[in-house]
Amino acid sequence: MKNLLSKYPGSGFVLLCLGLLVCMILGAGYGAVSIHTSEMSSALQKVFRGETDMNLNERIFLSIRLPRTVLCVIVGAALATGGTLMQALFRNPIVEPGLVGTSSGAAFGAALYFVLGGSFGFQAGEWTLPIAAVSGAIAATALVFMLSVSKQTGRSGVISLLLTGIAINALFMSGVGFLSYTARDPQARSITFWNLGTLSGANWKSVIICGFVTISCILWSLRYAKDLNSLMLGEEEAQYLGVNTKRLRWQILLLNVVMVATCTAFVGVIAFVGLIIPHVLRMISGSDNRKLIGYSALLGGILLSLADLTARMLLRPAELPIGIVLSVVGVPVFIVLLRKNNYFF
Repeated sequence: MKNLLSKYPGSGFVLLCLGLLVCMILGAGYGAVSIHTSEMSSALQKVFRGETDMNLNERIFLSIRLPRTVLCVIVGAALATGGTLMQALFRNPIVEPGLVGTSSGAAFGAALYFVLGGSFGFQAGEWTLPIAAVSGAIAATALVFMLSVSKQTGRSGVISLLLTGIAINALFMSGVGFLSYTARDPQARSITFWNLGTLSGANWKSVIICGFVTISCILWSLRYAKDLNSLMLGEEEAQYLGVNTKRLRWQILLLNVVMVATCTAFVGVIAFVGLIIPHVLRMISGSDNRKLIGYSALLGGILLSLADLTARMLLRPAELPIGIVLSVVGVPVFIVLLRKNNYFF
């Protein structure tokens, strides 16, 4: 595969696009109800012609399956791209997008809503949970940034951000655990299900919001690919090459937080995508971030689409939380990658 990509540079992009298209068709067609490709085509044609006379499967495809499939691709792209950016920024292969407290903060905000939302009179609307999750993500991330600032220099270094992020993640997840312990059974089930990730609430509003944010951040992050390549040589070497490493760090962290917080707010906490995808791609296509960012978005969409399809097919008509499927698949794959790259001593 690596030889093929080096000989035909555009082949990787074409293969990933084709793979993503196939996964989207499979994801839209299979689940509790199977929808044939002819029904998908017919539904899309009726939409373009402005017709409203549709059968049940066509309505399911347009209202449930298609937004879920598109949102799945968007979230996978956001998490995988965030993982690539964070690993390049920290020059550490075990860094994942939620490292700076984003995911744990979102989980804590969602848990607060589930347990205390009724007590404070919050109305259970379609935007209430996302707003609570985004607020928690912003609060946790801001706390990491404030605590990582050195008293001597007034700046936050890579190591201090890394260690502070680990501590704040542990703190907020303990808060989630406490809320789960004190919650009633329905509330505890809601917290658990949300923390394992779910795409069951996908709709076109969430697709538009997550899509706009994710696509904008990915396109913007491509501007920093060359600087991230320079940073791989070391922070001092990158500065010699004209890279403002302090400004680059904050810009990449901001892009990651915006993408991950937005997507996590709508689908819950989803792990392993941002950790595994960069490893796989570096083994196949090398470490050039100018290619890795685009490839990560496509392969992240493929991985999450396959995981979502598996979650819906294993126990249909019921479905598993997508986080369970990703953990079962992700842990062995990650251990194999660690062994192959000699990270075990």
